[in-house]
Amino acid sequence: MSTQPPTITENPKRHQPFVPESMEMKEFTLRAVLLGLTLTVVLGAANAYLGLRAGITIAATYPAAVIAMAVLRVWKGSLLEENIARTAGSIGEGLAAGAIFTLPAFVISGAWSSFGWHQAYWKSTALMMVGSVLGVLFISLVRRVMVEDPELPFPESVAAAEIHKAGQRGAQAAKYLFWNIGVGGIVYILGKFGLFAADQDIPFTIGNLGHSQVRLGTLGSTKVIATGGTSVFAAPSVSPAYLGVGYIIGVKLASIQFAGSILAWGLLVPMMIYFLGPELRQYLPADTPQNWAGMADSVWRYIVRPIAVGGMLVGAAYTLFKMRKSLTSGFSKLLSDMRQSADERSKLGRTERYMSFKTVLGLIGLTFLLMCALYVHISGLVWPAILAAVVMIVVGFFFATVSGNLVGFIGSSNNPVSGLTLSTLLIAALLMVSLGVSGGKGVAVVLGVAAVVCVSSSVAGELLQDFKVGYILGGTPQKIQIAELIAVVVASLVMYWPLMLLHQGSINAGGVGFGGPDLPAPQAGLMATLAQGIVGGDMPWALVGVGILFGIAMIMMQVKSPMLVAVGMYLPFGTTFAIFVGGVFRSIGDWVAERHGFNSAQKARVENAGVLTASGLIAGEALLGLVWAGLQFVPSWKAPNHPPQIFSDPSYLIGGMIVLAGLAALMVFLPTSAAGDPSEPAPPTAMM
Repeated sequence: MSTQPPTITENPKRHQPFVPESMEMKEFTLRAVLLGLTLTVVLGAANAYLGLRAGITIAATYPAAVIAMAVLRVWKGSLLEENIARTAGSIGEGLAAGAIFTLPAFVISGAWSSFGWHQAYWKSTALMMVGSVLGVLFISLVRRVMVEDPELPFPESVAAAEIHKAGQRGAQAAKYLFWNIGVGGIVYILGKFGLFAADQDIPFTIGNLGHSQVRLGTLGSTKVIATGGTSVFAAPSVSPAYLGVGYIIGVKLASIQFAGSILAWGLLVPMMIYFLGPELRQYLPADTPQNWAGMADSVWRYIVRPIAVGGMLVGAAYTLFKMRKSLTSGFSKLLSDMRQSADERSKLGRTERYMSFKTVLGLIGLTFLLMCALYVHISGLVWPAILAAVVMIVVGFFFATVSGNLVGFIGSSNNPVSGLTLSTLLIAALLMVSLGVSGGKGVAVVLGVAAVVCVSSSVAGELLQDFKVGYILGGTPQKIQIAELIAVVVASLVMYWPLMLLHQGSINAGGVGFGGPDLPAPQAGLMATLAQGIVGGDMPWALVGVGILFGIAMIMMQVKSPMLVAVGMYLPFGTTFAIFVGGVFRSIGDWVAERHGFNSAQKARVENAGVLTASGLIAGEALLGLVWAGLQFVPSWKAPNHPPQIFSDPSYLIGGMIVLAGLAALMVFLPTSAAGDPSEPAPPTAMM
């Protein structure tokens, strides 16, 4: 691999990539592509696990860059080969995000009776492939003008490019990632085998059932309501993945999400139990804490969650409203790039060369025809399905551009893809209602449009981020496009399997699969609720309306992220509690670094090591979680049977707390040990 490329000074105003256009360097090689495909499957599956359980995905650009460097340096690979491997490796996260936000909604809504591979594999794969290919093609039309826009900072792209430039320092950082993949996996699997209890419910009484009452009037009034019952709190889950998510997003965002759970389980559920307790008791087989815990879960699931749906609707709309200038700017850039002449395109050099508009538009047309056939097959309707495909092309093109523009400002980790998808779903749902389409077929069409747009927008944002890295490093855009197209096709073919493993594994273990406590899939649940409610006429509008008013109130109170609060209400308490604890660990680590008097360069190294440590814990649990889900297919382990247990009654207070304390020490002190010498230059930071 070549060392620092020579500087070109012919045109000081023109962008000079790290690898000059005149330099010959291996780029699109078999080993780089195969490594990238392996990474896209692994990181995509890990993000699918994380998104279904925590409602959050983590950008794969940084881990993919570190792994690509570590592996290709063994083979003496070039910088541009590393870029191709990272590019192909990170796109799986974008596709996984789009898939988990929508595909489970088909099952939750009842549009698909089963997620078995005979019924769901080809439909799921087709939706993912159409959406991801369109995402690549859509963003290819506007790639040049957006990548070269000096007003778009592309924070995560710059960080990834700097990691590649940093060379050996970045490769050495891989040890933090790989070691903690092992730690995360081991901790997760030991919990599953009963060494410790990963979760603990804490029941508490609210009033005194049979004696408590509320008087609606002055003393002596006969307007008396009997009250009282038992609710439940959950301790933080001992989950390396949840703790890692909290560490990466930080205590501020984790606190906002946790506040939503406190509102749900500290206010709404106890209040409902208090007033409804005497009525609810008649539905309990026995007046025990376990039975009351199940009733509290039902109150949360069927009363509080619809309120959270209303809050998420307002949160998504408010997020898009705050970004209205960026949305307008992205659409303007789209129109500007479409007007570029053939002469202007013919003058482009290697580092500015990409697929021709004719090729891209031809592929979009072909994909549109396939999409029409797909929608007709899914719904059994012809004209509504074709009209839905037209809407998808128009809205998808716009939102793919918007997604790319937003990534340019805030990075793919913060890209509000679910908000864009909600907007699409509402448009498609209202269109179906106006056409008189209702029932399961209408729900299937609406979710089909939402799925393609969601995958398209997510992949488009991720790809534009990769284009920017290639622009900085000197990669060939056309080769990046080809690598991305190969990667999204491969990822689409395999992404169904981790989803199926998790869903069916949950059922085999005695759960309900998508939408259950272990796989809450909040975004997919929201999509299913809206599609059912608008098209199927089965929405608890009164509760959703309460949530909408609650969301408006949060905006008036200037809550930083109403969407996060609503998602916190939707997720299990133990999940958001664990994410919050991970954010607290991050704050403690920052405090320790401050107490040591680290300078800015040392703090940057601590930050990088911390993000890699957290990413490793997430990936480790996710990968072993998929293995565990696969083990649930062993006949002797299926419910009502159980896998072998180390302890028949594992302890949370002893075993769980010891493991949690060990993870705390790891996440606080391992990153601070990477501070290094204060005289060393600052590395690129990996803040996501």
